[in-house]
Amino acid sequence: MRVLLLVSAFNGLSQRVWCALREAGHEVGVLHATSARDMIDGVHAAQPELILCPYLKDRVPAEIWQRWRTVIVHPGPVGDRGPSSLDWAITEGAPAWGVTALQAVEEMDAGPIWATRTFGMPAAPRKSSLYNGPVADAALECALEVVAKAADPAFRPTAATELTVEVQGARPRPAMKQADRAFDWTAPSEHIVRRIRAADGAPGVRTELAGLEVFAYDAHPGLARGVRPGAIAARRQGAVLVGTGDGSIWLGHLRDATEPGSCKLPATALLGRRLRTVPQSPLPAGIEPEAPSYRQIRYRRSGPIGWLAFDFYNGAMSAGHCRRLLAAFRHAAGQDTRVLVLRGGTDSFSNGIHLNVAEAAADPAASAWANIKAINEVCKALIRCTRQVVISAYAGSAGAGGAMLGLGADVVAARDGVVLNPYYDMGLYGSELHTYTLPRRVGAETAQRLIDAKLPVSATEAASLGLVDEVGPRHPEAYAEWLTALATRHADPRTAGRRRAAKVKRLAGDRVPLDVYESRELAEMSADMFGDRSGFAAARRAFVGKVRIPAPDRFLLTSPAPQNATRPRQVGRPRTPAGEQHPRLRSATPLSA
Repeated sequence: MRVLLLVSAFNGLSQRVWCALREAGHEVGVLHATSARDMIDGVHAAQPELILCPYLKDRVPAEIWQRWRTVIVHPGPVGDRGPSSLDWAITEGAPAWGVTALQAVEEMDAGPIWATRTFGMPAAPRKSSLYNGPVADAALECALEVVAKAADPAFRPTAATELTVEVQGARPRPAMKQADRAFDWTAPSEHIVRRIRAADGAPGVRTELAGLEVFAYDAHPGLARGVRPGAIAARRQGAVLVGTGDGSIWLGHLRDATEPGSCKLPATALLGRRLRTVPQSPLPAGIEPEAPSYRQIRYRRSGPIGWLAFDFYNGAMSAGHCRRLLAAFRHAAGQDTRVLVLRGGTDSFSNGIHLNVAEAAADPAASAWANIKAINEVCKALIRCTRQVVISAYAGSAGAGGAMLGLGADVVAARDGVVLNPYYDMGLYGSELHTYTLPRRVGAETAQRLIDAKLPVSATEAASLGLVDEVGPRHPEAYAEWLTALATRHADPRTAGRRRAAKVKRLAGDRVPLDVYESRELAEMSADMFGDRSGFAAARRAFVGKVRIPAPDRFLLTSPAPQNATRPRQVGRPRTPAGEQHPRLRSATPLSA
């Protein structure tokens, strides 16, 4: 079937749907809803059999839905309507929630229903975690069901009035405003954490800290008691500890509410000198790694297996994050274990350098440069580790340098449903030793195609390409059990010994030192960061400011999906001519020969 995804952004859910439909043999296009005229013109050009909207915040013009079957995926159960569905569900502690696929009509979220799913709500989830987890899983099931039903000429969707509202709290609701999100610092910690998490991602909750009006994000329960409500008692790894009515919470990120267009930053970076008298808080002694104390990096040992977990907000890794991760990795690699598992967060493994921190710096180019050099140190440590068999565990999706970060491991294990974007954009050539690791995993030709195509890759396709070695179950707990079994298998003394010996031999036999690959990549990156040869400054500002790219650059059509990855047909975006080596890999191919 010829399916067009009409989206406000090609976000993680949209990418999962795109990958799944292509792998099912459909021809899938993506059209960004930048304006009504662009939507109408794009649909006329694409001539789809079905329009599917997995992530759409804009109204579909009547000229489209009256002529083409158009189905909206709404992040709420039957009976729910409005633009703040997840915000209300989290704030009010709904015990269950759902996703509904409904046909576009004049009134938003009121059309006949094609598919629906419900699920149990996690306890006080962060909105982005809820969206990328249970909501995305249910939405994908609905999308696949919609496409299957669209192929049946006899199918007719069911009017919403004919279905029973089964989920508590499902009803039409207005957009949630700051007055609905507001809290007082004398309230219990659980109440405050829930409200901030319901606004996480966007728009945050407006409050005051250290005399500054801010939007708060990234809230975690604290262990401290007796702190004056609203007062900042400590700081740790970019976060601040704030007193509440019955304890304390950690806030990892803030945005200046007094500066229009400001971006989210680590809390300590935004508050700066306002924290000069606030002490650093060490990790509490005697607290187990799984205890609810704020920490971005955790290490534990289980017999011959070392587990190093890191979870950075939205997958963004500043230079400070990279240095802390490098120190933790070196500590873990220094233990007498046989296997070392490096596991990223469930929401995101990594998305590479921290563009917000770079943009907010006095010298953005210098900040980005320090950041890329710091993340490269982590990549080199991973590649050069020979004391253990290293397993990179992609529990969450990854993009750009974050997708490349774990490729230097001996084994790459992804969770089913994660999406990798193994290419560079934003006007950057890229580093993370990708000219060394990527061709060695998938071959020079496929590496070139991935870099050139700039398209997402599902875990399943990544395994078929050799980008990842193993794909585990989707459910987080099942994935953790599967990963433990995988690590245990590789921890067998003879198996681990053979792998380590082979790696030592392979590294010793490299004709060109690893540092040469890095030097060549950094030479290219210096031209991008300091010379701005490919528009890095403007792309960075647009990303941080969430500026939409004009429609011609966002109109994308793809040919039917074969068994392996294909080159895209793209409108408004040049591509490398067939047979010509992509410039990003020109220096890499001779080195990997």
